Amino acid sequence: MLTQTRPQDTGLAAHDRLYRSLRMQIMHGELAPGQALTLRGLARSYGVSMTPAREALRRLAAEGALTISSSGRVSTPELGQERIEELAALRALIETELASRALPRAHLALIERLQTINMANAEAAVKQDAVGYIRTNLEFHRTLYLRAQAPAMLAIAETVWLQLGPTMRALYARLRRSEPPQHHRMIIAALKAGDEPALRLAVRTDVTQGLRHMAG
Repeated sequence: MLTQTRPQDTGLAAHDRLYRSLRMQIMHGELAPGQALTLRGLARSYGVSMTPAREALRRLAAEGALTISSSGRVSTPELGQERIEELAALRALIETELASRALPRAHLALIERLQTINMANAEAAVKQDAVGYIRTNLEFHRTLYLRAQAPAMLAIAETVWLQLGPTMRALYARLRRSEPPQHHRMIIAALKAGDEPALRLAVRTDVTQGLRHMAG
């Protein structure tokens, strides 16, 4: 019985493993905008067959993390000004609401955790580690938003982050940031004070300011 079910289980596991790994790489800016991906290359890199590689790419394309041209070329998105502005507006809408919902549950342990993540974010900035910077920045936001207990909203926010990943990497390279955003400290201060208007303003500014440089 184990022998009969193993091929199917392995295929499902291979697809999910490839999907999750590639999704994180895209979200954290490990791939540049417009970077091409091939089924054969992915299958070889992950030691899987073409079928799980194809399914993982289709799933990521459905989330907007990859684009597939009419000729079948698969690549990370190259976002134009209007698209960047649209996604920045989505971040401002969704993430301010998530932060507001998290505020009543923002206890001391959460604030201490956010401070620790922000220290790691600062270290990545000093080292000019683009991927580490983006990863810890998103970890900061996700950690706060998990307290909102609004999984559907958080899933939408993560899809936006996914679409923006390569663009955020390009933005980082342009700005050459060497210190973390001041707005993280403003977010933490607002959480400590229980100040919802200040929290919404700090989150909105934090998630849109950098993207304005890309769209400008």
